Amino acid sequence: MQVAIPVGRSAPAIKYDILSALTVFALSGDKHLQRRILRLVCLITTRYNWRKNELSIGREEIARLWSVEERTVKREMAKFRSNGWVTVKRPAARGRVAVYALDLRQILLDCSSAWPLIGPDFLDRMSTAPEPTTNVIPFQAKTASANANGDDLWTQVQAFLHERDPELWSSWFQHLTEAKRAGGCVTLVAPSRFMADYISQKWTTRLLAAYGRIDPTIRSVRIEMTE
Repeated sequence: MQVAIPVGRSAPAIKYDILSALTVFALSGDKHLQRRILRLVCLITTRYNWRKNELSIGREEIARLWSVEERTVKREMAKFRSNGWVTVKRPAARGRVAVYALDLRQILLDCSSAWPLIGPDFLDRMSTAPEPTTNVIPFQAKTASANANGDDLWTQVQAFLHERDPELWSSWFQHLTEAKRAGGCVTLVAPSRFMADYISQKWTTRLLAAYGRIDPTIRSVRIEMTE
């Protein structure tokens, strides 16, 4: 499944599909899930920039929108980050609120149990790749495959990452190896300093979310360079 960028003439339909998946998935769950997703939908409809994939908002403003205390905002946003739905593009600083990004693909995948409830037309759209919006051919379009048959944690994480985004896995994650796992912290090793630094800055949250789905005791991920 691919998710087209919600811009251009098809933008309203893409936005409605994402919001439909979220709300129907919420209604199929318990009151806690319903409340959490309602809070996310609130942020999307009031402050989310679809074109830039940016949610620029401070904790105080979120608390006001949700009618809760800031500690509740801190807890809920941490849950969104841990399941890979939200990542921090730019942390809050003096005089500047945090900027978040939404992983729309992961959100749709996690709501997939609700797709049949929406209807066969929705299922068809989700299984059809969007038409390309550019004539640029992506580099390294052919990808290797991850071995999903292993029982160890890292093999399962690799398989999850590959299933979620084969091209991203092929470009970055397949080159990592797990060096150490202790006290809720995982240390991964990259073959170069550039790759270690780039993955640390860009994809640590996604790696942690993948680990957390298989072993919730993992609370942090470090990326180092091969010595």
